[in-house]
Amino acid sequence: MADYQVHETSRVDPGADIGAGTRIWHFCHVMAGARIGRDCMLAQNVFVAAGVVVGDGVKIQNNVSIYDGVTLEDGVFCGPSTVFTNVVTPRSHVSRRHAYARTLVRQGATLGANSTLLCGIEVGRYAFVGAGAVVTRAVPPYALVVGYPARHVGWACACGERLGPRRAPDGAHVERTLRCVACGARYRANADGTALTPL
Repeated sequence: MADYQVHETSRVDPGADIGAGTRIWHFCHVMAGARIGRDCMLAQNVFVAAGVVVGDGVKIQNNVSIYDGVTLEDGVFCGPSTVFTNVVTPRSHVSRRHAYARTLVRQGATLGANSTLLCGIEVGRYAFVGAGAVVTRAVPPYALVVGYPARHVGWACACGERLGPRRAPDGAHVERTLRCVACGARYRANADGTALTPL
C-alpha cells in the first residue's frame, strides 16, 4: 500500500517514484520515471513528466505542467499556472526530444502565479519570482525579480519577506547589511549589489 495520497481522478503511472506523505489532488498525471520527494503537495490539474525531479516539501499549485528537464529542489513553491519550457527552438514537425535544456530551481525558491521560466536557466536558493514575471536568464540566490523580462528589483529573505531598502536613510551610501523585519535574519550584499549572503 502506498504511503502517499492520490485522488481517485488522478493517475500515477507505474514506475513513478513518490515519497511518503505526498498528496496528489484532483486531475493530476505523474508519468513513469518522474521522482517526487516526501511531503509534497500537487494541487489540481498538475502534470509531471517522466524526467522531472521534485525534492522534498515542494508545493505545486493548480494548473502547472512540469516537463522533462526540470528539477525542483527541496522546499520550492510553484504558484498557480506557473509555466515551464524545455526546448529553446520548438517546432511541431522537428523532434527535439534529445535537445531538452535543463532548468534548475534551487532550494526554497518561490515562483509566483503565472510566472514563466524559459528553459536552460537556474533560479537561485530562496529567490522570489514575482507573479506574471517572464524569467529569461539566471536569477541569483535571494533575488526578487519582477516584470517582462524579469529584472532584479531587490532581495527576499529566506522567510519570503522583502528585505528593506538598500539606500541608507541619509541617501549618501548603499546599505550592505540587510535585516528582515519579519524574522530578524541578517544578510550582507556584495559591493556592487549583485549577490547576497546570509550572516
